[in-house]
Amino acid sequence: MAHIYDVARYILQRSGGSMSAMKLQKLCYYSQAWSLVFDGEKLFDDSIQAWANGPVVRSLYAQHRGQFTVDSTSFPAKSRLTDGETATIDAVLNSYGGLTATQLSNLTHNEEPWLEARRGVPAGARSEAEISPATMLEFYQRQHDAAVDAQR
Repeated sequence: MAHIYDVARYILQRSGGSMSAMKLQKLCYYSQAWSLVFDGEKLFDDSIQAWANGPVVRSLYAQHRGQFTVDSTSFPAKSRLTDGETATIDAVLNSYGGLTATQLSNLTHNEEPWLEARRGVPAGARSEAEISPATMLEFYQRQHDAAVDAQR
C-alpha cells in the first residue's frame, strides 16, 4: 500500500511541481475514492476527515501546515506506487486536475461522503469526523455505474 506522501508527491510531479495545499488535499481524496472503485482497495491507509472546506488527510496537512502552495520537494523521494496506483491517480488528474481548489471543495460539499460525515455539524464549524471509506466506495461506484450506463 502506498503512503499518502507518495500519492501527494506523484500528484504534484504530474501537475507541474506545485499547487495549493487545498487542491492537493482534494486530489488525494479523489485518488482514494477512485482507488476504492477501480482497484477494490484503499490507495493509502490514512483516514480522511470532513473539514469545513472539504476532505482533508490530517497526516498530509501536518506535512504542509502553514503553506498555501506545496511542491513535490515537501515529501520524501521514496515511492511505493504501483503501475495500477499511478494509473488510478492519472485518471483522477485527467478528470479533476483542471478544476481549482475552490471548485474541488464545492464539488465535495455536494457529495454524499462529505455530507454524511458532516451531518449535524454547523456549516463552517470545525470537525474531525472521518469520511467513511465504505460510503466513498458506495457513492463513487454509483457514479461510475451511471457513467458506464450512459455510454451504452
